[in-house]
Amino acid sequence: MSIKILLLEDDLLFGETIVDLLEDEDFEVLHTTNGQDALDATFHQKFDLYLLDINVPLVNGISFLSELRAVDDATPAIFLTSYSDKDTLADAFVSGADDFISKPVDNRELILRLNAVLRRTQGEKKQCLGRLCYDKHHKTISYDGERLELSNKEYHLLVLLMDNANQVVPKELIYNELWSSAESGGSDGAIRVYINRLKQLLEDFEIENIRGIGYKLVS
Repeated sequence: MSIKILLLEDDLLFGETIVDLLEDEDFEVLHTTNGQDALDATFHQKFDLYLLDINVPLVNGISFLSELRAVDDATPAIFLTSYSDKDTLADAFVSGADDFISKPVDNRELILRLNAVLRRTQGEKKQCLGRLCYDKHHKTISYDGERLELSNKEYHLLVLLMDNANQVVPKELIYNELWSSAESGGSDGAIRVYINRLKQLLEDFEIENIRGIGYKLVS
């Protein structure tokens, strides 16, 4: 599942440069040039992160974020700004910002800090694959809104498959995830037992056995 980013930046050339950079990193980006269009976009689709300039037309970046926070939108936000005065930066954080990056932007720093914010914030909420969701904090997985009764190893195996949906998960990685080096009981047969159990629980998903390599959860 691709990460969707809303970019609010009225400098067209700079905005296009940021879009190219993010798309090269496999992010999906919607670029808006004024705060009102950005607000309208949030009403029609869900974003994983906001990347915001402050001084933009119609609704500035700080007001944009304040309005969303007022309606309990907790989407992480990073300001890209040429402002350096402490009052403006304080206002940015009071409005609900998670981080800010000064212009001119270093591309590597932007990607590193963006990924850091995503890791920190996405770890605090549910991750879903269609009707299948897991809550990392509570270590639970639900299907169609109903909590699945899973053993510890079934839970960790399903999370591993969900995190790598539509990709082959090598058996070596499964062994490392399910059994410590000092723990006995790991075998191809044990993995098959857990896989068959998950297949019984997940009607809308297929778990493919890639012979000799591993398994793939197909959504």
